[in-house]
Amino acid sequence: MDNDNALHDDIAALLPRLRRFARTLAWHREDADDLVQLAVERAIVHGASYQPGTRLDSWLFRIIKNAWIDEVRARTRRSELFAPEEEGEHVGDDFAEAHQQRMAVQKAVSLLSEEHRLVVGLVLVEGLPYKEAADVLDIPVGTLTSRLARARSALQEHLSEQARTV
Repeated sequence: MDNDNALHDDIAALLPRLRRFARTLAWHREDADDLVQLAVERAIVHGASYQPGTRLDSWLFRIIKNAWIDEVRARTRRSELFAPEEEGEHVGDDFAEAHQQRMAVQKAVSLLSEEHRLVVGLVLVEGLPYKEAADVLDIPVGTLTSRLARARSALQEHLSEQARTV
């Protein structure tokens, strides 16, 4: 029972990182929260499959990635999307400019392919080492570095285009 409690405490400590990663995939706060909840439920139910001594964050990121793939497949079958997050909730805020910049980056990342969003989320947002991120995605490190280079290039292009249109 103590091992279960320790695992639950360790999972709880990772919740902000799990949510941040889920936001890089789902983009909508509610969808990301649902994704994290689903992943935590799966982690608790299948806690026995976690190998003590390995990185818990990588294990949970993999669960989130797989849950997201399941969700995308289900959405494709249903041809339904969740309602978009309300825009303009910070109108008149002192932080409006920073919010606009965040929205520009979010929009640029949302234009990336799913495989590019995954590597951006794991490496650039979560700061996982290349090897760990490659293990989470079940791809070779060389493939990860190649995808990351293409994702960075595409991000720069999208952000440049946005800056030109403003």
